[in-house]
Amino acid sequence: MNRFSEAFSRRRTTPEAAVRSIPSGAKVALGLGVAQPPALLRALAGRVEAREVSGLLLYYLISTANAEPVLRTELRDRIGPVSLFHGANERRLDKEAERLGLPPIDFLPTAFSQAPDVLSRQVDVDVLLTTVAPMDEDGCFSLGTNTDYALAVSRSARQVILEVNPAMPRVRGDCRVPIDRVTALVENPVPLLEVPPAAADEIDVAIGRLISNLVEDGACLQMGIGTLPDAVCAALGDHRHLGVHTELMAPGLAQLMRRGVVDNSRKAVCPGRTIFTFAMGDRDLYEFLDNNPAIEAHPVDYVNNPAVIATNDRVISVNATLEVDLQGACNSEQLGGRQFSGAGGQLDFVRGASASKGGKSIIACHSTAANGTASRIVARLSGPVTTPRNDVQYVCTEYGVVNLRGLSLAQRAKALIAIAHPDFREALEQEAFAMLRS
Repeated sequence: MNRFSEAFSRRRTTPEAAVRSIPSGAKVALGLGVAQPPALLRALAGRVEAREVSGLLLYYLISTANAEPVLRTELRDRIGPVSLFHGANERRLDKEAERLGLPPIDFLPTAFSQAPDVLSRQVDVDVLLTTVAPMDEDGCFSLGTNTDYALAVSRSARQVILEVNPAMPRVRGDCRVPIDRVTALVENPVPLLEVPPAAADEIDVAIGRLISNLVEDGACLQMGIGTLPDAVCAALGDHRHLGVHTELMAPGLAQLMRRGVVDNSRKAVCPGRTIFTFAMGDRDLYEFLDNNPAIEAHPVDYVNNPAVIATNDRVISVNATLEVDLQGACNSEQLGGRQFSGAGGQLDFVRGASASKGGKSIIACHSTAANGTASRIVARLSGPVTTPRNDVQYVCTEYGVVNLRGLSLAQRAKALIAIAHPDFREALEQEAFAMLRS
């Protein structure tokens, strides 16, 4: 038995014992998405239910079913969730809280690239709870699907409590936590949570084809979350020598690698290797990541740094939005006055792609929402500006693509109305005319 094995044995315990050291009032960071550790979070929920601990604050992005035990509304008086990016769970819980007359889940606005600094330095998180791959021969645990902010927090938190799962892929790159930083660990060999992509509809397919026409051979891809980026990947099968430098590694990008469309041969940053900071998908994706020498994970403050992004030529950034106003600004975060998602890395990659030689930043959306009753091209945004009008370059709906760079306000309005749904164009023209006159 080497010293790493001895250290592992000393730290190995049960989930209940591992979370017993978390004090009341602690600030706890959860792994993002797939990395949220189910056994540890069930044990923590048990302590909260038994009123053994209270006043906890939980910081996280993109909660999954694994986090549901600690996010329950009935525990809100003892455990306060703080989301940096809302998803379906938060939207459901916010509706439940409204029915009960309770406040919504608290939200911390931040760009994804800033999350490591926000959590490790500004919030000064006390505890990290996350899932990792089994320890390697160097006494380190790969963060697998989720390096993002977890690596920074693992280096700053006073307690690092890990759930070791052999189903978590061992990924290469700057993504390892040494045993010396670990306070306690539990072993939980269960299947990783899978988040299979939703099926693309005919509008997604149409938008995917339009965007694929903007992609040159040798381009470097970043794809955001959702069916639209997946549809773009599906339309790139005839391209060659593409690269990947993306915050999210999704099944669509893995499929392009398998088919040889992505070979990363033209990249300046880590040539020959796909770079990502977190992954969500199915079992095939996780198995593809495991020990793959053509893939590396790095912290989000590196991956999403616009200066790093721009080092690659011909960066293509594809992100979805909720609405675009007639001046070109985008709201990708709120609907009806409620938090719907978050800023994520959208602006990081918009600016990185824009600064890249030959780069193109593309914001995509369906032309309508609410079953066709509302236009996503609007006169004025109903929520915060996620991507300012000064930064937006290409906007794409199923009715076409427009490049807003170099266009005046009047020209932008005309261009955006042309790709709005026909049912809303007349009203938008009237609003544009009134706005330009005022």
